[in-house]
Amino acid sequence: MENNNNTDLSNGQGKCPVNHEQLPLNEGATIVEGNHDASAGKCPVMHGGNTSTKANVMGWWPNALNLDILSQNDTKTNPLGHEFNYQEELKKLDIEALKKDMHALMTDSQDWWPADWGHYGGLMIRLSWHSAGSYRISDGRGGGGSGNQRFAPLNSWPDNVSLDKARRLLWPIKKKYGNKVSWADLLVLAGTIAYEDMGLKTFGFAFGREDIWSPEKDTYWGSEKEWLAPSDERYADVENPSTMENPLAAVQMGLIYVNPEGVNGKQNPLKTAGQMRETFARMAMNDEETVALTAGGHTVGKTHGNGDASLLGDDPETAGAEEQGLGWKNPTNSGKGRHTVTSGLEGAWTTHPTKWDNGFFQMLFNHEWESRKSPAGALQWEPISIKDEDRPVDVEDPSIRQNPMMTDADMALKVDPIYREISLKFMNDQEYFSDTFARAWFKLTHRDMGPKVNYFGTDVPQEDLIWQDPIPAGTTDYDRTAVKNKIAVSGLSIPEMVNTAWDSARTFRGSDMRGGANGARIRLAPQKDWEGNEPQRLAYVLSVLEPIAAEFGISIADTIVLAGNLGIEQAAKAAGVAITVPFSAGRGDATDEMTDAESFEPLEPLADGYRNYSKKHFAVSSEEIMLDRTQLMGLTAPEMTVLVGGMRVLGTNYGNTKHGVFTNTIGALTNDFFVNLTDMGNTWKPTEKGLYEICDRKTGVVKWTATGMDLVFGSNSILRSYSEVYAQDDSKEKFVNDFVRAWAKVMNADRFDIR
Repeated sequence: MENNNNTDLSNGQGKCPVNHEQLPLNEGATIVEGNHDASAGKCPVMHGGNTSTKANVMGWWPNALNLDILSQNDTKTNPLGHEFNYQEELKKLDIEALKKDMHALMTDSQDWWPADWGHYGGLMIRLSWHSAGSYRISDGRGGGGSGNQRFAPLNSWPDNVSLDKARRLLWPIKKKYGNKVSWADLLVLAGTIAYEDMGLKTFGFAFGREDIWSPEKDTYWGSEKEWLAPSDERYADVENPSTMENPLAAVQMGLIYVNPEGVNGKQNPLKTAGQMRETFARMAMNDEETVALTAGGHTVGKTHGNGDASLLGDDPETAGAEEQGLGWKNPTNSGKGRHTVTSGLEGAWTTHPTKWDNGFFQMLFNHEWESRKSPAGALQWEPISIKDEDRPVDVEDPSIRQNPMMTDADMALKVDPIYREISLKFMNDQEYFSDTFARAWFKLTHRDMGPKVNYFGTDVPQEDLIWQDPIPAGTTDYDRTAVKNKIAVSGLSIPEMVNTAWDSARTFRGSDMRGGANGARIRLAPQKDWEGNEPQRLAYVLSVLEPIAAEFGISIADTIVLAGNLGIEQAAKAAGVAITVPFSAGRGDATDEMTDAESFEPLEPLADGYRNYSKKHFAVSSEEIMLDRTQLMGLTAPEMTVLVGGMRVLGTNYGNTKHGVFTNTIGALTNDFFVNLTDMGNTWKPTEKGLYEICDRKTGVVKWTATGMDLVFGSNSILRSYSEVYAQDDSKEKFVNDFVRAWAKVMNADRFDIR
C-alpha cells in the first residue's frame, strides 16, 4: 500500500555508470522516462561528486579497500555542533503542544497538496511506515532512528514517491519547534498521530531519535543496477523466499517490502504470501504481526494511480533547482487529489478510509475479487460485484463513489492458510485486532531505538517488551579493586580474560542499539554456543567468574568487563606502562526469560578481524567484513587499527592461532605488531589462499605468518599511515593509551544509562 508499505513507481533513468532500462508494465513496474541529459543522473548510488578524490580513487582502483563506511555520519557534517545534546533539548519540548499541532495538521489541507477526503492520515502513515520500514534485523541498518529518509537514495526511492510532499507538510511544525524535536522523531510521530486522529488507541510513542546530517551512503541496499529490477537478482531461487541475499529484506531495489502487483509483477497471492513471510521476518515480525500491519495499514488511506505515470517529472534528488527538493512533478490536470499518481495502483481498501475500523477484513472476505488494471496500467484486484453504498467516495467529490481495490499482498491474507486464520480471528474480534496492530505499529516504529533507557516522553509505555532486550539495573556500590584482586589470583590468563570481555561486548550494533556487554547475554543461548565465542573456553572462564560475582553481590556482566580490563592492565604493565582502564559499574544480568533468543541469532559474528576469526569463506573479503563490524560497533579507522594491533600481541586470536602475532613477548601490550609489520628487513609472500609468510629479507627464514586482515594494515595506504604512527619509537605509550581508550569505548558502547 501507498499509505505504508507496498508501492511500485520509479522514474529512474540515469546516465551515470548504471544502466536504467525501462521495465514494461506487465513486469510490475511503471518506470517513468525522465531527462536523458548527460547531467541528469537517477541511479540509486550516491555519487558525491564525480570529480572528487573518492570517485577518482575508486574508479582507478576499484578493488581497493574502501574505508568510507568508517567515516559515515562524520560529526563535521552536523550543523548543530559538538556540544548539542538532543536529550537536553527534548526536556524543553512541550509535547502536548506539539501533539496538538500535529492533530491539527491532519485536517488542515493546503492548496498545493490537498489531503484525500480532507485528511492527511494516509499520507502521514505511509511517511512513518516507510521511514521505519527499511529496518532489517540482519545488520540492524535502515529504520527510522536517524531521519535518513531525508537523503538519497531513500528520498528518491520508487516506493517513496510523494513522501517528499509529506515531509514538506511537516516543515512548518519542525520550523516552529526547532531543535527541540528531531526530524527523525517527527517523521515517525506523524503516523502515530494520524492513527490516533482516525480513532485508533495507540500503544504509545517515544522520542529520542537523533538526526544524521548526511546520507548513510554505504548501507548496502542491493547490487542491482536499476530500480525495481526483477526479484531474481537478489534470490538464489525466487521460488524459495529464504534464499534472498542477506542482509536484504525488501524483495526488489527501491521497495520497502514486497511488490504490490505480485512476485516480479505477476499476480499470485500465494507466492506473494511466501515473500511477505520472509521479508517481514527479516524485519523482526511474526505472522500475526505481519497480518496486523498489512491490514491495519490498509484500513485507512488509498493508493494513487489515476493518470499516466510516464509523465511524472524527476525524483527529488534529480529535479531542477526550481523544485526546491520536491520531485515527481505531475503535469496531468491538477496533478493532485484524484489525479495523483504514486504507486500506479488506484483506489481505497475500505468504505471509510479516514476511520479506524474493521472495514478492511469486511471488504476482503465479503467480496469476490478479479484482476484488473488501474488507469496507470498497474495490476490490482477489484470486486466482481459490490453494493454502491459499500464503495468509498471520491477523494474530492463525495457525491461520486469509486471501486475499492486490493493488492496482491492483501489477497495473500485471504488465500494463505495461516494468514487467513489470523485474518478471520481479527475480523471477528476488533478489540484484539486493534491491540495487536497498535503493539505491532509501536514495534515497527521503535525497533531500532534499542533499550527503553533511550526512550523519552510522556507516552512511553510502562510495559517491558522482549524485543526491547530488557536488562535489570545492576549495583554500583562495591569495591572494584577487591573484585579485580580476586580475579587476579583466579588463575585466568590474559587472553582468557580479554577474549571473554571482547566477545561479550563485540555484539553491539550502533545501527539498532542492540547487543553489547550489558546483560551478560554471552552466557545465555544462543551466544554461549556460537563458534566464534569458543564455547569450551567461555564455559571455563564463566565458571571462574560467576562465583566471584556471587561473592561480591555484583553482576556477571560487570565482572566480565572488570576481568577484561584487568587483563589489559597486566599486559600494559608487562610492556612497561602503568595504566588503569576506565570502568563504569552498574551493568545488569539478563535472564533467558528476558531474551528473545531467535532475534539474537543475526548478531552472531561470522567473522571478527579483531580476533583473526572467520567461520567460513565469504564472497566478500575478510577485510571488508572487518570494516562492517567496525562501523557497527561505532569505531573509527584509527581505533580499529590500534585495537587490532593490541589484540594480536595479547595473543587473543581465535583458536590461539599465531597469524598476525608479530611479537616474541605475547601478553605484553607492546607496539610490536606495527614495528614488525613495517620492518624493512622483511619480505612478504602469499602461501595458501588468504595466508601469508613474513620472511627475513637476508636469510629467507619465516618469521611470522599472517592473514589479509593483518597485512591490510600495511598494504592499504590509509591504514598504513596509522600503523606507521604506532610503529614509531616515540609511540609506545601513545599506543597503550590509545588502545585503552578504544577498548573502554567498546566496553561501554551499550551503556546508554551513563551517556
